[in-house]
Amino acid sequence: MTAADLHPMATGHIPGYVVAADGSDYLFSAMVVFFVVLVVLIGVGYLTLHSVPEKMAHENNHPQFQLVGILALLALFTHNGLFWVAAILVAGFQFPDFATPLRNIADAIRSLGRSPVPEPVPETTVPAAPDPGPSDAQEQST
Repeated sequence: MTAADLHPMATGHIPGYVVAADGSDYLFSAMVVFFVVLVVLIGVGYLTLHSVPEKMAHENNHPQFQLVGILALLALFTHNGLFWVAAILVAGFQFPDFATPLRNIADAIRSLGRSPVPEPVPETTVPAAPDPGPSDAQEQST
């Protein structure tokens, strides 16, 4: 290209971000790919963050595993952070089991209050009456 072919107002150097005549825009294509990858990574990070309480409860075999899962799902669908914090707290701490010791105490007291079961008295055998044999009515009918 000679100097006579250039417009008098044109610069001698065209920057790389200017769109070429064939319509290919490399900067726009790169930004679209970057944005799609960024959205996918943010989504994966968001879902991974919401599954943290459930993973904690699963690793510890937490007795309230279902409650933690429900709280995590509520936090995911409602975007309410309070449910997620509650799920973390429930997954992180095991509540003491008050029912089992109280049940054992109640069973022990119940067993103390029972009267001893009397031993069964052996039955005396009553001699059976002798078989009288066939009756007269049966002999005549045959």
